[in-house]
Amino acid sequence: MKSENEIFALVDVNNCYVSCERVFNPALNDRPTIVLSNNDGCAVARSQEAKDLGIKMGIPVFQIQDLIKQHDIQVLSSNFSLYGEMSKRFMELLGDYVAPGDQEVYSIDECFLKLTAYEHLFDLTEYAQDMRAKAWRWLGLPCCIGIGRSKTEAKIANHLAKKNKFFNGVCNLVHMDPCSTETLLAQVDVSEVWGVGRQNCKKLNAMGVQSVLDLINANPKEIKKQFSIVMEKTVLELQGLSCIDLSDDAVAKKQIISSRSYGNPVYEMDDIKASVRLYVARAVKRMREDGSICKMIGVYIQTSRFDKSERYSPYIVVQ
Repeated sequence: MKSENEIFALVDVNNCYVSCERVFNPALNDRPTIVLSNNDGCAVARSQEAKDLGIKMGIPVFQIQDLIKQHDIQVLSSNFSLYGEMSKRFMELLGDYVAPGDQEVYSIDECFLKLTAYEHLFDLTEYAQDMRAKAWRWLGLPCCIGIGRSKTEAKIANHLAKKNKFFNGVCNLVHMDPCSTETLLAQVDVSEVWGVGRQNCKKLNAMGVQSVLDLINANPKEIKKQFSIVMEKTVLELQGLSCIDLSDDAVAKKQIISSRSYGNPVYEMDDIKASVRLYVARAVKRMREDGSICKMIGVYIQTSRFDKSERYSPYIVVQ
């Protein structure tokens, strides 16, 4: 359902896993820090200091060993129990700022808030700054907030808040003058738009759509013809027409994936079998928690994509 005059905020914890670790270990403050995936295979979270050193999301830790030693980068195993508990407290804190139906927990570190009803009660930029201050004061978690006329615009506003220090953590596109808005969005690559995947980005680039501003100026009907109704909604959302409302309940998953990378090469078949049993059990547990059933289970194993000497990647399906 499309509607005008809506206002949404996207609140996002900065470098969530690292920020959670720093709450309980202040010695990590201002030091380059990365958090690794299960089995300590890849970097799944990076402090700003680590990002500034060029460490990419998902990079295998063995590829950056020299960088780790050179810059004394702090390397931590993931602690998802801690992150889950901190996320719960963070979302509860944000929930105090809106009515129950005006909050959508989007991920472990992201939350949408509908602020439409609060525009005439508060200065929304100040209201958002109060959220940031309380999250830092009560939980020790830094966050940025983007405010827009749609969820997609709020996402872009959040991106701007993170990338531009002069916003002081809150970018309000709703009350920004049009000239400044266009100047900023002309500098943001279209790949940063929520829902624009890699393939769509390539196609948009081929059509001359390079920036977010280019996409805003595109004809929604033409975009629908070239892509889909989903992409049409994306354009409309960027133009200020809300097409995606808050979701109270998560949509039932069409598939559940439980996958991990080994920290070191595994050579024993018993070890591989044990891992497969564990990850299947975890996937089934999540499925039961969702109250779902499945028609098939697929198992996929592959050698490291960084090892060019021998490739092995079988995939089997059990129905």
